Amino acid sequence: MSLAPRKSALAILLDIDQGGRTLDQHMDRFHTESRFERRDEAFVNALVYGVLRWRGRLDWIIQAVASKPPAKMDPGVLNILRMGLYQIIFMDRVPKSAAVNTSVDLAKSLNKKWLTGFVNAVLRNALRSLPEIAFPSVENDPVGALAAGQSMPKWLTKRWVHQFGQKEAAALCAVCNQVPPLTLRTNTLGTDQASLIKTLQPFAAKVRPSTYTPEGILLDGLKGPIFSSDAYKNGWFQVQDEAAQAVSHLLAPQPGQTVLDACAGLGGKTAHIAALMNNVGRITATDRDAGKLHTLGLEMRRLGIDIVSTQSSDLQKAVVSDPNESYDRVLLDAPCSGLGVIRRNPDAKWSRSPQDIERCARRQTRLLLNLAPRVKPGGLLVYAVCSTEPEETQAVIDSFLNKQTDFAIDQDLTDLPSIMNPLLDSQSRLSTLPHKHATDGFFAVRLRRQ
Repeated sequence: MSLAPRKSALAILLDIDQGGRTLDQHMDRFHTESRFERRDEAFVNALVYGVLRWRGRLDWIIQAVASKPPAKMDPGVLNILRMGLYQIIFMDRVPKSAAVNTSVDLAKSLNKKWLTGFVNAVLRNALRSLPEIAFPSVENDPVGALAAGQSMPKWLTKRWVHQFGQKEAAALCAVCNQVPPLTLRTNTLGTDQASLIKTLQPFAAKVRPSTYTPEGILLDGLKGPIFSSDAYKNGWFQVQDEAAQAVSHLLAPQPGQTVLDACAGLGGKTAHIAALMNNVGRITATDRDAGKLHTLGLEMRRLGIDIVSTQSSDLQKAVVSDPNESYDRVLLDAPCSGLGVIRRNPDAKWSRSPQDIERCARRQTRLLLNLAPRVKPGGLLVYAVCSTEPEETQAVIDSFLNKQTDFAIDQDLTDLPSIMNPLLDSQSRLSTLPHKHATDGFFAVRLRRQ
């Protein structure tokens, strides 16, 4: 394998470290513009995601074998070391000598001669020392042991140990470092789950129905270009986690109704709502980002959906109630910390902070209050976040209900598919955790206006 794929991976990791585009944006652009063979593309993908998942553990090892701490290293050098070490520890198909030599070649490409000797020395020292490198002990430093061993930020590990206990927090951290299956949602406007499973059999080692949603499909061991398939071109599926699919069922939209999908983004839930409405009624999809709404429109066209109109607006601004703009259903899939989806977006755990959680919670409460007047009497408002942090979940609902007394949590969820019941807690909330449900971490509540 040439050095070019490793250079691409290094460029992506450096840009993410510098606060550039998100991992999703990078990988979408990479796969769109790549001229690599499929094998090299897969290698870049594995290297980028692997380094981001295991960055904390890799840095612990680097600190143990290098003459200077990672925090004081040149970002390019540090990421070269992370990539080399990741290949040594986790990529059995890459000979250890090749991992070292290609890392040295990458260092040469930075045009700093002294770096090549440093990179070579650190990685060869790591090869010799790996069996003896000690991590913090669970007995003396339970949070530190979990953070270093499972490659998680210490502040987040501490929160999860406090929230779930040591054993459950350890299970959650471990699952967050596993590669999740590719999860699809059948577009029931074009086909059905069983037919789509049959169609997709050649594209993965295992294709199976999802556990908690009637339209979901899980693919393990992807082995074909599924996004070049006729099934994709015909609009028969979208990529969407089971927990996200469950949110649209919680909204329970009916054919002929009016629906507002606030903060619609790229339209995953918008399309699911349209399918649940049998493409009959009216959906208004709003977002601050006009570019996302343009992409959403193209996606609706691919999926054969024609009941969606888009509207670029900032819903954080105060909203005056207008009877002509009230809806039977309103979905707020609120901007959040994203800490429930770090197994899919491992860059998030290194870019978030406790302050982000607090800032998100304030914004989420403001959005809910601004959307409340747009719900018709007797209508439903669903609040959802891909986070399990208390400040972004029940605390937001409590704050909203204290101020908006004409709303209450809807306790009657008998209209939901029974397959979803394991995702609902005793307080009629949708609550999913990666280590318990093998889904993304989501929280959602259905509120009914009196």
